[in-house]
Amino acid sequence: MNRIPTARILCIMLGALLACRPAATSDDTDPASELSPTKVTAPASETTADPAADAAAADATAAEAAASDSDWPMFRGDSKATGVARTELPEQLELLWRFTVPKGAFEGTPAIVDGVVYLGDLDGNFYALDLATGEKRWVQTFEAGFTASPSVRDGLLYIGDFYGQFYCLSTEDGTLVWQYDTEAEIDGSANFFQDRVIFGSQDATLYSLHAKTGELVWKHTVDDQIRCSPTIVEGRCFVAGCDGLLHIINVEDGQPIATVPIGSPTGVTPAAWGDKVFFGAENGTFLCVDWRKEELAWTFKDDRTQSFRSCPAVTDQRVVFGGRDRSVRALHPETGELVWRFSARQRVDSSPVIVGQRVFVAVGDGRIHALDLDSGEELWQYETGNGFTGSPAVADGKLVIADDRGIVYCFGSPASD
Repeated sequence: MNRIPTARILCIMLGALLACRPAATSDDTDPASELSPTKVTAPASETTADPAADAAAADATAAEAAASDSDWPMFRGDSKATGVARTELPEQLELLWRFTVPKGAFEGTPAIVDGVVYLGDLDGNFYALDLATGEKRWVQTFEAGFTASPSVRDGLLYIGDFYGQFYCLSTEDGTLVWQYDTEAEIDGSANFFQDRVIFGSQDATLYSLHAKTGELVWKHTVDDQIRCSPTIVEGRCFVAGCDGLLHIINVEDGQPIATVPIGSPTGVTPAAWGDKVFFGAENGTFLCVDWRKEELAWTFKDDRTQSFRSCPAVTDQRVVFGGRDRSVRALHPETGELVWRFSARQRVDSSPVIVGQRVFVAVGDGRIHALDLDSGEELWQYETGNGFTGSPAVADGKLVIADDRGIVYCFGSPASD
C-alpha cells in the first residue's frame, strides 16, 4: 500500500487548528455491557470504591511497568511517562548497527523488552529486531500504518493503527492474539493497570480492556480527540486532550474525577513526578498541574515559544522538552523557572530521554544531541542526514531510535554487547 505522507500525518496528529470531531456526549463513561461497534465486547466488571486499595494497586502496576535496566516497555519508559532511563550509557556513544527498510518511514518510538526491539512503520509493517545485532526476528504486515508506539507486557505486544484498530500480538512471532476496533485513528501508546491495557483514540474515547482477552472493561468519552498516551499515577489516569482540558479519570472504573482547563488543545503525553504532571500545548504554553489539588501550579511561555509536540522528561531536578521553535528547554519542576535553553537547527517534535546527568534528544534535521542536564551544554552529537519525529528508547546500555526514512539506529559501546 502507499504510505501516507509524513506531512499529512503531522497535520492529522497535532495541528494547531485541530479539526477535532466532537463526541456525542461529554465526560460520559459508557458501561461495557452496552453494544459496542467493536469485534470484542464483554460486560463490565463490578467494582467497589476503595481509594487506598486503588492507589496501592496503581503503584504496584506502575512499578511493574517501569523500565528496568534491560527494558523500555512503552513510549515514555514507564506508566508515569517520566522519560527517564534506568540504565547508563557510555560517555561517547558509538553506532552499533542500523536496520534499513527501503523506502520506509518511522514516526513511533521503539519498545525494548528481553533483548528485542519492537517498532511499527507507516506502511503497516511491524518489526521485531534483535537488540544486540539488529537482525530481524520477525515482521508482520497490516492494512494500515503505525504512528503509535508499541507497549509490551507478559509476552504480549499492544499497538493501534491509522484505522483505529488496536492489536494484541504475540512477542514470539507477531501472530494476532486479539483485535479491538475503535472508530478513529490511534496515535498514543497504551498503558497498563492491573490486568488491563488502557489507550485513547481520536474517536474521543479512552478504553480499558482486559489485556489477555481484549474484552471491554469500561470506556470514557470526552469532547474531542485523544492523541496522547494515558499516564497513570495512584489510581488516576491523566489525559491531556484536544478539548483543552486535562482529564483526571478513575482508572478502576473510568469515572471522571476532575478536569483542569489548559487553554489549548494538545496531543502531548503528561509526565508525572510527585504530585505534579507536566506537558506542553499547541498555543506554546507549558503547564504544570498539581493533580492532588486539581489545579494549575504554574505555566511557562516566553516570546520564542511555539507549539509543543515533544513530551517532557522529568526528574526532581529538571523538566526537559523540545519545541517547534527549534529549542530544547529545561525548567525547574517546582517553580517553572527557565534553567537553560539549547538551540537546535530545526523543530524538536521528538521527546527527550534523561539518562543520568545527560539528556538525549533527536531533532528534525536528523541530529541526535546529548546535553548536560544541569547546564544544557552539548556533550555529544550524531548526524544521520534524515529527520526524527519518534523518540529514543534506552535499555540495557543502548539507545535505539528510528528516523523518517526507514532506518533504525542502535548506539552504545561494543563492550556492552
